Amino acid sequence: MKTIAVLNQKGGVGKTTSTINIAAAIASKGKTVLIIDLDPQANATSGLGIDKQQLKYTTYEVLSSDEPAESAIQSSRIDGLFVLPASPTLAAAEPELATELQRELVLKKAISNLVYDYVFIDCPPSLGLLSINALTAADEVLIPVQTEFYALEGLGLLMQTIQRVQAGLNPNLKLMGIIMTMVDPRNSLSGQVIEEVKKHFGDYVFNTQIPRNVRLAEAPSFGKTIYEHDKWSKGSRAYKNLAKEIMSR
Repeated sequence: MKTIAVLNQKGGVGKTTSTINIAAAIASKGKTVLIIDLDPQANATSGLGIDKQQLKYTTYEVLSSDEPAESAIQSSRIDGLFVLPASPTLAAAEPELATELQRELVLKKAISNLVYDYVFIDCPPSLGLLSINALTAADEVLIPVQTEFYALEGLGLLMQTIQRVQAGLNPNLKLMGIIMTMVDPRNSLSGQVIEEVKKHFGDYVFNTQIPRNVRLAEAPSFGKTIYEHDKWSKGSRAYKNLAKEIMSR
């Protein structure tokens, strides 16, 4: 089982869109894939058409009350793709976990006996205890980076956090790669930002870039992946190619 945390403490960089569409593309190749929604906004849950209000168990119960992860996991409409859903109550988990012993290991323990080919953890846009739990449970980290002026600003802090987790909690954690998102080839800034990120991170930057694409932005509001919403769109092709790159790494 390969566990991958999708993390960037900046919001709006395409974390959830990337998580859902990479996971769905890998599932379509005959793999079993679990998405863990670790964000109290629960966008990965609603983005797959699951009603947040109708859930009996969510990541909150799994983290805070020893509810087995299996009892919260839902199947999606896509063969092979499963979700450990979230709801806004997950926001309460962070202060509750803060008083626990081994509080950074709660998620790792909760998913230790699951059996999937891939697990993707959709992290909240912060470097708090939920994200630290994700990094402690993960084998690798994927970082979506929007091609905008301040793109590199938060990356230094994020890399420091990853190094701290490697030093203390999870020595096997690796950076899998950086995904450039919302790329607009007509905009010279996009090109400059990509060059700058490549200068710092070299081969860690995936060859596939995710374009700024209206169909990608629309899909979650219908509770659909990009392949269900518009499989011929640029966004759909890009995420399929990116999933291939991820599987080959």
